[in-house]
Amino acid sequence: MTDDDPRTRGGEIGPAEWLAMNRTGSFDWDLDTDTIDVDTTGLLVFGVSPERFDGRPTSLVGRLEPAERMRLDRVVRAAVTGGETSYSTHFPIPQDDGTPHWTHVLARILRDGDGRAHRIVGAVRDTTAEVAHAAFVQQLERRREMQTSIVQRTTHALSRAVTVDDVTAALTGPGGLARLGADGLALGLVENGSLNVIALSGDSLNVLDGLRLRRLERGLPLAEAVLSGRPRFVPSFASLGRDFPELEPYLPELPFRAACYLPLIAQARSLGGMALYYRGRTAFTADERNLALGLAAIVAQSLQRAILFDEERDLATGLQETMLPRRIPEITGGEIAVRYHAAWSGRQVGGDWYDVIALPRGRVGIVVGDVQGHDTHAAAIMGQLRIALRAYAGEGHAPSTVLARASRFLAELDTNRFATCTYAQVDLASGTVRAVRAGHLGPLIRHTDGRVGQPKLRGGLPLGLATFFGEEEFPETRLDLVPGETLVLCTDGLVEQPGTDIEAGLAALSEAVSSGPPQAEALADHLSERLWERWGSGDDVALLVLRRSPDPGTHRAPRIHQYIHQADPQGLSDARAAVGQALRDWGMPELSDDAELLTGELLVNVLLHTEGGAVLTLEVLPEPVRRVRLSVQDRSSAWPRRRTPGEAATSGRGLLLMDALASRWGVEPRGEGKAVWCEIGPPNAMDGGAVGRGG
Repeated sequence: MTDDDPRTRGGEIGPAEWLAMNRTGSFDWDLDTDTIDVDTTGLLVFGVSPERFDGRPTSLVGRLEPAERMRLDRVVRAAVTGGETSYSTHFPIPQDDGTPHWTHVLARILRDGDGRAHRIVGAVRDTTAEVAHAAFVQQLERRREMQTSIVQRTTHALSRAVTVDDVTAALTGPGGLARLGADGLALGLVENGSLNVIALSGDSLNVLDGLRLRRLERGLPLAEAVLSGRPRFVPSFASLGRDFPELEPYLPELPFRAACYLPLIAQARSLGGMALYYRGRTAFTADERNLALGLAAIVAQSLQRAILFDEERDLATGLQETMLPRRIPEITGGEIAVRYHAAWSGRQVGGDWYDVIALPRGRVGIVVGDVQGHDTHAAAIMGQLRIALRAYAGEGHAPSTVLARASRFLAELDTNRFATCTYAQVDLASGTVRAVRAGHLGPLIRHTDGRVGQPKLRGGLPLGLATFFGEEEFPETRLDLVPGETLVLCTDGLVEQPGTDIEAGLAALSEAVSSGPPQAEALADHLSERLWERWGSGDDVALLVLRRSPDPGTHRAPRIHQYIHQADPQGLSDARAAVGQALRDWGMPELSDDAELLTGELLVNVLLHTEGGAVLTLEVLPEPVRRVRLSVQDRSSAWPRRRTPGEAATSGRGLLLMDALASRWGVEPRGEGKAVWCEIGPPNAMDGGAVGRGG
């Protein structure tokens, strides 16, 4: 059916054509004699010559396909035997040239007084033109529905695109070409006088990789569309080779028959161009051209928004990068890893920060904090506050003083903003951590056996608010990092998820810290992958991981350290089990039972009679004679006293057990506290005494 066919020309048919193509005849069928009288027009409708018609119904429908004859017979029989007074049916009658002419029969059934049918009279009409017209209208409607669907689906997909990468993904990702109604796509952006093709999607289009970045000048169809600002519709791919010789070598490898090259223009600015490729199309109707132009306008508007967003994000990124430390200083006795995750929305940037500060006497200061708000003002305040806190810490002030002065500084900025943070001074040589908290999350500690603890840090009000309310007290909490333990600080973006209690986030963080690798950099990567993907990008996140270097000793003289919290009764059992397992692993199983018993006595004495936890060290002393040394360090300066327990006493036998099981034992001062130690090994290898046996 061509565009010149009267059945398709705008859906209109002329009066003369209508009469010629809508012939109507009549018939009179005598059921008693089974003969039928049909007028000349009716015979022409059935395609039967009047001279050859013998009056039999079977001769009248001789041209019908067998299936259609059977269907027509069923319709008539059902109407006659069912007591109907009329029937109506459509059926095609093949013509000599093979084309079907549609026929409509409308008949009335005449019955006698007993209800018996004896005669059928009716009209027969050629409805080919009507059917063709209805088919054309349906096809036109389907085409318009498809075009509407293309526009709606493309608009919906691009409405969620924020960045240029998002726009590219929407056009080239799963279902992208189907949404556009095309088989291939090329998308190019104008950048610094060049046309940069940022996306190619479709079968074999990778052969055009060599043309991705070119000066914006004539010579290629997409560049010409961008320069001229006019679309180019190509119904024959072969013609491209004649018009663009540079493209001709690539054409045999491209399985397309047609293409359209569209400029992408938004607010009178040429952003780039888009090419759509088609396998089956060889022409572009007016509707199809308008559809392509509409798609180009939608893509151009989306790209304009995305380019503006990317520019704003780059500006915000640059601003925040200038506020954060450019490098992390190297430290002795440990390793530090930091990560920063920004949740952008245009110029919306957060005030999260981290810092690592070199302090006098080999110590290091670490801080993680968050300024209220998500805008450039918050980022600017964060930069000022970070520098001020760094200066106060560098002067050597105690952690409580550092935060008090930082709070006063923030209040004097007169910004009506507050900030939360956790700051700690760390001595990696001794493992001492002095931490303070201002309305912020406390740290996590990963122990050498993989367990994760959440030490309770006493806290003060957020910075700024503390000064406003006159409550500049930030009590210090002392923590101890044994060799191999890790301290984790973060902002709340890592543990908060909309609609979820923060405790669930802290539990997830603890699990991730426990299951991650021990090294600081590897653990920081592990937390980033596990939690940033889980929570999404709803908030900024600052993360700092500090690990004290492990002290494994040597192959012949191994060593382990473990911290036992005073409020963790399970830790005592775990420590005893760890000691026994270590000695078995080191090939000294004969000493494991005595070592486990002495471990329990040493730790119980500390946990019952001192404040705070204890650090347990188990080591194998070097040659000439291998022996085991247990040491428990605490913060109390009170030394153990020997007592004489009665028969009914439930305590007081610890030192007696030490005398009985240890080759020697003693007590040594250690900074703010002491260490109680004992050695197990062959008695004849021991020389001298200590504070205990022989001391």
